[in-house]
Amino acid sequence: MLYVVLFFLMVSLLLYVLLAGADFGAGIIELVSSKKSKSITKKTVYRVIGPVWEANHIWIIIIVVILWVGFPEFYNVLVIYLHIPLTLVLLGITLRGVSFVFRHYDAFKDRTHVLYDWMFRVSSFVTPFFLGMTFGATVSGKINITNDYSDLSFFDIFVASWLNGFSVLVGLFFASLCAFLAAVLLIGEAEAAERKRYVRKAQIANVVVITMGFLVLSSGFINDITFVTGFVNNPYAVGLVALSAILILPLTRSIKNAKKVKSRTLAGMQVVLILLAALGSHYPNLLMTSGSEISILDTATTDSVINVLGISLIIGGAIILPGLFHLFKSFKMIKVLDKDNSEES
Repeated sequence: MLYVVLFFLMVSLLLYVLLAGADFGAGIIELVSSKKSKSITKKTVYRVIGPVWEANHIWIIIIVVILWVGFPEFYNVLVIYLHIPLTLVLLGITLRGVSFVFRHYDAFKDRTHVLYDWMFRVSSFVTPFFLGMTFGATVSGKINITNDYSDLSFFDIFVASWLNGFSVLVGLFFASLCAFLAAVLLIGEAEAAERKRYVRKAQIANVVVITMGFLVLSSGFINDITFVTGFVNNPYAVGLVALSAILILPLTRSIKNAKKVKSRTLAGMQVVLILLAALGSHYPNLLMTSGSEISILDTATTDSVINVLGISLIIGGAIILPGLFHLFKSFKMIKVLDKDNSEES
């Protein structure tokens, strides 16, 4: 049952990166657009993510619950030593949700909507940025776990692990990945006259993601980050990254030709490959501190709790997943059955 729980944890993480990532990325696309494009993108974003944006965050709730209940020691390290970036993530999600609601459903349209717009755009960048920094901190080997707080400063214990060059680059990589996912999504949702705009944004975002990925690996290798050195020496991870690199060519072509189904499929496959490579290269050691590598399996709670958690996840998945599929299908967020050609897409 332990591996059933880990499977749900992995799937929830993957779906959060894909769905919430595209959600965050829509705000980033709006943030970096010209004044004219901001207005157009705002209308497109509302039409696309308006009906489903709340559902995208169910996955991070599931992740938190699984870690809290099933792997309490792992969870404790995260929420204690990385409480600052995680608090900023929570604040970003909250501000983003509030601004999204008020800028679209406020009964009075006045100058405060300028504030709501900028809250939405900035928080759309800040949230994935600090999420990426948090992940960077968990694998950087800079977390100082200690019971003696007299030997280390507040900065050494609660800041140094995530406020460093490597973690910043990971944060920028994830933010750029979100923008890329959103641009690919919007290609198939924009009006024909505006489609070329998002094709261009997807092409730019694709280059930025590749560049940031190279910088992350280079920084980690230069600074002897255990996660990165192990990553580049792991044939499993290298193979997945190589496969992801091979997919860049057909992905670039599908984006250029505005193939909505093919581009989304290939973009999603790249995210899956990158995530599997990152997590699989050091599994089960998914938390690296200054003193050791912590296996998530060693932090699991008792078998009785894991069994109850696994059964609950199976029952919950059987109820929730069909409903979510119907929700996305009802609002035409799933394009698998659509025709995929340059004339209609």
